[in-house]
Amino acid sequence: MSAPRVVSVAAASPAERAGLVVGDELVAVDGRVPRDVIEYRVLVDEADPELSVRRGHEELTVVVAKEAGEALGAEVSSALFDRVRTCDNHCAFCFIYQLPKGMRRSLYLKDDDYRLSFLYGNFTTLTRFTELDLERVVSEGLSPLFVSIHSTDPGLRAQMLRNERGATSLRWLRALLDAGIEVHGQIVVCPGVNDGEALEATLAGILDEYPGLATVACVPLGLSRFSTEETMRPHTREEAAAVIDLVEQWQELAVQWLGRRLVYAADEYYLMAGRPFPPASAYDGFPQHENGIGMARAFEAAYGGDEEAAQGVRPGFFAWVDGAPASGYRAVRAAEDGASTAPDTKTPVAIVTGEYGALVLAPVLAAMLAQGTHSGAPVRLLPVHNDFFGGTTAVTGLLTGTDVAAALEAEPDGHRYLLPDVCLSEGRFLDGMSVTELPRPVEVVASDGLSLRRALHGTLRSAGAKPEAVAVSLGSR
Repeated sequence: MSAPRVVSVAAASPAERAGLVVGDELVAVDGRVPRDVIEYRVLVDEADPELSVRRGHEELTVVVAKEAGEALGAEVSSALFDRVRTCDNHCAFCFIYQLPKGMRRSLYLKDDDYRLSFLYGNFTTLTRFTELDLERVVSEGLSPLFVSIHSTDPGLRAQMLRNERGATSLRWLRALLDAGIEVHGQIVVCPGVNDGEALEATLAGILDEYPGLATVACVPLGLSRFSTEETMRPHTREEAAAVIDLVEQWQELAVQWLGRRLVYAADEYYLMAGRPFPPASAYDGFPQHENGIGMARAFEAAYGGDEEAAQGVRPGFFAWVDGAPASGYRAVRAAEDGASTAPDTKTPVAIVTGEYGALVLAPVLAAMLAQGTHSGAPVRLLPVHNDFFGGTTAVTGLLTGTDVAAALEAEPDGHRYLLPDVCLSEGRFLDGMSVTELPRPVEVVASDGLSLRRALHGTLRSAGAKPEAVAVSLGSR
């Protein structure tokens, strides 16, 4: 177990008044050694906590004068102070197996840790869950949790996880629900494996055995060009449409039996099938927004000024490993380096985005142009093709600096380039490139519609512009 290190101390906070400084290692709180940031938060929430601190080669005792419930004012360097509970499944669709060599070591860590599920919304299969874990989750109210289901058929689930414990580990899901823990489920749908009749059986099993689930997301597998699994392939347009049809059928049944939709299809399915997204009201408050459920409608609503729709936007894939806990622990995502503070209303603007993101953004910007209520510099989209990962990878959160740099290299100098923060962790892309290494300066903008609207305020040109101008720019690179 390693002691957490203080990475920031808020001005005028109890921690600063007590003399705590950046770099201090917190060995214990009131004589207890915290296992993780959850336990740390509970301990320092008490009145006048006594901290055992290591500062260089010196051991210190720091008593912090504060009221119970008052924030300590110190952030620590990691979410888990003991070892991360790694995943011992070997799923053919696991994206971590599809990473090339030579990336940051932290990206190759597969976790199956319920604590990271609680802290960051990571999905756990529960194959390494124990009675002690259940006791802690229930006694400390670690809710919500996020569970990968994939199939309710024991044999098929064990086959998909390539782990015999996959056949029985959903018993913990039953126990969590019985204890009143809020749980959100996920089904990664793999063509020819757990789609079609198998998916229908899973949805029936969920409604029968786990109706207490808060939500269930059906998401497509992601494939990079580095995948070596012969049985894994992308969905066809027809298969994507079939998933949507099945989900919508079971939504109707769930409404009849439970009074709520329960199951949702990822935005990617609607893009793959060429179908319009459901209305925002069909997502019931976007509880699985960060899992790609209703992102398009939430973005659209937030861009239109709905501040509630902008809440809950979380960091992208892999963000917890390098950006936690400061940019993840149930907190508003901090602005990345290079974030814009005041928009320039005269310079042409290009919005850097993935190919799926471009499909979402195009009609939103076209509608704003059609309204004719803004004036200023022209705005266009700069879709970036993901050559680095290839395959079906088209989401903005998996863009790398290599591909963004290649796209910007061909772009004119002197324009404003807006980059969504979802593809960054601590100012770096997945391939380790920093935003400062890009060939054009970029302004990093939070990945929600309201933040983009603020960045663009006064820059949308209406005079003589037509909505089609945005759509045409999708073909450029």
